[in-house]
Amino acid sequence: MAQVGIIMGSTSDLPIMQNAIDILKGFDIEVEVDIVSAHRTPEKMFEYGKTAHIRGIKVIIAGAGGAAHLPGMIASLSPLPVIGVPVKSRNSIDGWDSVLSILQMPGGVPVATVALDCAQNAGILAAQIIGSSDKCVLDKVLAYKGGLKIKVIEGAKSVKK
Repeated sequence: MAQVGIIMGSTSDLPIMQNAIDILKGFDIEVEVDIVSAHRTPEKMFEYGKTAHIRGIKVIIAGAGGAAHLPGMIASLSPLPVIGVPVKSRNSIDGWDSVLSILQMPGGVPVATVALDCAQNAGILAAQIIGSSDKCVLDKVLAYKGGLKIKVIEGAKSVKK
């Protein structure tokens, strides 16, 4: 059963969102992936936001470009934690429109926001949230972070040669 729902506004967001899919699969966390547009399929968005927790989803990652309403709208509908991924789209204002749209949520409707086009971090954050109550996932997150440390140490050694 999927634990993380990964949604995006259009198929053009998939190359960025694939990084979240890949990192979560690396942690052996099942994901469901769908296209859910806040502007073009609002009924589908409402249904998704209201039922994700019933289907066993624990965290939602929502990627969107431009006006980027999807993460905030999903957060307004769902009791689950929502992680927003601002995506620099072809009609974007250097991605700032997406960043600010996701970042500047009103009080009471939180959306955790990662860096522009950084779905990998959204996947890691989702794994950390799940790992807070699942020791198996927590151990995988610890191993991943240990691997990051080793890469830095090895990189420092190679610079000093």
